[in-house]
Amino acid sequence: MTFNTITYAVEDHVATITLNRPHRLNAFTYEMGDELIAAFDASDADDDVRAVIVTGEQPAFCAGADLSMGAETFDLIGQSQQSGEFDDSDPKWRDAGGKLNLRIWDSLKPVIGAINGASVGIGATMILPMDIRLASIDAKFAYPFAKRGIVWDGCASWFLPRVVGISTAMDWGLTGRTFTAAEAFESGLVARVVPAADLMPEARKRAKEIVDRCAPVSVALMRRMAWRMLGASHPMEAHRVETRGILQAGIGPDAKEGVMSFLEKRAPEFPLKVSSDMPDWHPWWDSAEDDY
Repeated sequence: MTFNTITYAVEDHVATITLNRPHRLNAFTYEMGDELIAAFDASDADDDVRAVIVTGEQPAFCAGADLSMGAETFDLIGQSQQSGEFDDSDPKWRDAGGKLNLRIWDSLKPVIGAINGASVGIGATMILPMDIRLASIDAKFAYPFAKRGIVWDGCASWFLPRVVGISTAMDWGLTGRTFTAAEAFESGLVARVVPAADLMPEARKRAKEIVDRCAPVSVALMRRMAWRMLGASHPMEAHRVETRGILQAGIGPDAKEGVMSFLEKRAPEFPLKVSSDMPDWHPWWDSAEDDY
């Protein structure tokens, strides 16, 4: 699989997606957004992939949107009206960061963010739907949308308050200030901060724990349950879904393998595949909720 703005490689059941525009500090473009979505499509379709790591080619993770068009960077209406193409009811004008983050959020495979440097704007919002976020000690973060005269992208107004709380989200968003990896850790944006040389080994260690010990179907269901329950109005919604999931999983081969491998003190070999063995109760939500 060949891309222009990212690289995609699979090794030991882990797909590594690397933002690859180092000459522009991996600044985000529409092409990069499309390629990232295609990469997540590929990882979901490949049963050999059990976890995904996202990182950036040095010296940055992602410095935000590519601003090479200057003052016209965000003027999609002006750019499109010149050719008479603009129609605000057409889904093709959806925020590119939002489309990407909804795709990450909907991933069937767990996603680990390895933030190796500057993570700004869309570079700081694309990490929000990732399940485990790790940062190098020299990483820096910013949500400078108000400083650029625009608003949140990447569904960040939904994700960020849920990840770090409304007060911290407002502090970072309304000031647009740059903050350190240490502050990101203290606020819960990242799970761990490590020296730069240890970042990818730590990310691979987390991925290996998932690959070697956890059932792929269970992981896919649990990440979707947890993310979607962030919007639930009552814990009973979680109780209903979890009860259904436990009852059906309990009669399946993965549960038997999980118990017996533990009792026999051996590595598990889970037979069910995400591509073909998701339970009939999934999805449990009305698919119309996902329409634009």
